[in-house]
Amino acid sequence: MASRPFSFLFFVLFLSLSASSEAAGSVGINYGRVANDLPTPSKVVDLLKAQGINRLKLFDTDATVLTALANSDISVVVAMPNELLPSAAADQSFTDAWVQANISHFYPATKIEAIAVGNEAFVDPKGTTKFLVPAMKNVHASLLKYNLDSNIKISSPIALSALQSSYPTSSGAFKSELIEPVIKPMLDFLRQTSSYLMVNAYPFLAYAANADKIALDYALSNQNPGVVDSGNGLKYYSLFEAQIDAVFAALSVLKYDDVKVVVTETGWPSKGDENETGANEQNAASYNGNLVKRVLTGNGTSLRPKDPLNVFLFALFNENQKPGPTSERNFGLFYPNEQKVYDIPLTLSKLSKSTPENVSKSQVPATKGGVTTTSTRGQTWCVANGKAGEDKLQAGIDYACGQGGADCRPIQPGAACYDPNTLEAHASYAFNSYYQKMSRGAGTCDFGGVAYVVTQAPRYGNCEFPTGY
Repeated sequence: MASRPFSFLFFVLFLSLSASSEAAGSVGINYGRVANDLPTPSKVVDLLKAQGINRLKLFDTDATVLTALANSDISVVVAMPNELLPSAAADQSFTDAWVQANISHFYPATKIEAIAVGNEAFVDPKGTTKFLVPAMKNVHASLLKYNLDSNIKISSPIALSALQSSYPTSSGAFKSELIEPVIKPMLDFLRQTSSYLMVNAYPFLAYAANADKIALDYALSNQNPGVVDSGNGLKYYSLFEAQIDAVFAALSVLKYDDVKVVVTETGWPSKGDENETGANEQNAASYNGNLVKRVLTGNGTSLRPKDPLNVFLFALFNENQKPGPTSERNFGLFYPNEQKVYDIPLTLSKLSKSTPENVSKSQVPATKGGVTTTSTRGQTWCVANGKAGEDKLQAGIDYACGQGGADCRPIQPGAACYDPNTLEAHASYAFNSYYQKMSRGAGTCDFGGVAYVVTQAPRYGNCEFPTGY
């Protein structure tokens, strides 16, 4: 039986995703230091280099850290803490002195790329919201005074709690009481300075609070049936993507579709309290691992497929002095002794190195389910198990060609690989397209157990399967 034809909207969506597959984003990491057992900043720089991490976000402008980062070629986002916002908003002479002492003193030896003015000011119990935009403008004026404005961006991280609504995604809108006083002035400033909106997004928090309503695989971006947005008909396979698209929807309502977004915090804890559902190492590895693969292999979100995703994972280390629930102290990718809490690739090159390139031919038959293969040494492909069942194969096709961003144009009616018009042939092409796009990474040829890896090039009719993108 042939695969079901995609709706026009869905077809346009995956064409957009495929067209942007080379628009890979970047992965950085947050370096928090609320702990008494962390390695020295110089050792941290060595660790970052060893892991191939070249973007870092700080929560202050600590001189020891900025000095250690000098000439490291690591780009850095620094921060002005919330407690300084009233002074920064009141007097530009204050920001002049602050920029001189904390920015120009270190730049350009330390590659400061942006300043986060405040952090989640809208939920700051000290009520710093009203000072936010004036402080941002004064910091920018000080950068201009020292001829740094063209190289260093100004923004401020917001939490998803700034949204009045985020579900369904298409209903995304900012809280009405924030729009005129601060949201619009901030977005105007970001537009005028060609900067971007910083957003902190934590699917873990949404899942932990609503585990009875949100599927774990959806929260982790594992393979799942997806969630249809009742407003626009799009199907989401990732809570993270749905959250970011809710921000894009909110920007669109206010006519700021041109303002870019960078995710300045996102992550999943490896340990939590008894009531913190889902906080464990396996889930943390799945969430962060899936996100890194998604970001580094290209494609934006459904609403902005051409905009690459740029994210900063939270966080570099477990921080033993952070207050709150156990999870707060266990978001780190590394222990303070620099050992990994769990092992995930953090760069595209390491994603490729994690690929099982040489599967023994004795493990996989040369023919199975009607697939004809020819030997090609040192290469692997992904094909469908034709006996898996129509519903499972179709679900795999929908995932690969949708959220997975596989190039499924060749299996559309009239295209080069439409014939043979069978579900197994179409599924094999879609699965392999996704597998190759993901650099043949471990676990990317599974689709719920309906696919397997072969070491000989598959061929259905005259259709040749690609080996990479």
